[in-house]
Amino acid sequence: MNALNKDNYSLRLSYPINFVYNDSAFIPVQPLPNTVSVNVSGDGWNLLRKSWFNFNARPVEYRVTNPLTASFINSTSLTDQLIEQFPGMRVNYVVADTFEIGFERKISRTIPVLVDSAAISMNDGYVISSFINLSPSQITVSGPASVIRQYPDSIILEVPARRIQNNYDERLPVPLPSHPLVTVSEQGVLVSFEVAQLLRPMPTR
Repeated sequence: MNALNKDNYSLRLSYPINFVYNDSAFIPVQPLPNTVSVNVSGDGWNLLRKSWFNFNARPVEYRVTNPLTASFINSTSLTDQLIEQFPGMRVNYVVADTFEIGFERKISRTIPVLVDSAAISMNDGYVISSFINLSPSQITVSGPASVIRQYPDSIILEVPARRIQNNYDERLPVPLPSHPLVTVSEQGVLVSFEVAQLLRPMPTR
């Protein structure tokens, strides 16, 4: 107990951090840390309280005002903000696995969906007798500008069924490249069309 009354103890704590930026216009291109390590000094009782009850601490908010030009966390600014979270103690410095951050402009694109109708396999004597219906007929992708610009101008679906002779109604997966920073509005498209049997063979030339 007497030892806890003494001053000048140092302790390294993990403290939650929340990055504040316009997330509708910008997106981080690498994971942002959820916590930072803080080296603090003070008497034993204060350090004991912080080490035991820090799990429900209010995150420190680090504001990114110019995301496109921000390349690192300003440790001095962050330390100044953390001082308010540790009353009665000294915040010596902040430690992070990495202080590097990076953002890109967030954009969206709407890509039309098409079906490769010429490749649909029909059974002999059967034809598609209606429009090919697609739901949805377009897909929206959102993410970093450099990634979204690499996506195709159209999405071509191929009907996998062979020798079709009945009305077709299936949900087909969207063949788009997967990327952890890209949000796709739909993962599948419902493809449907009607099929009719010819009453007599089509004339051949």
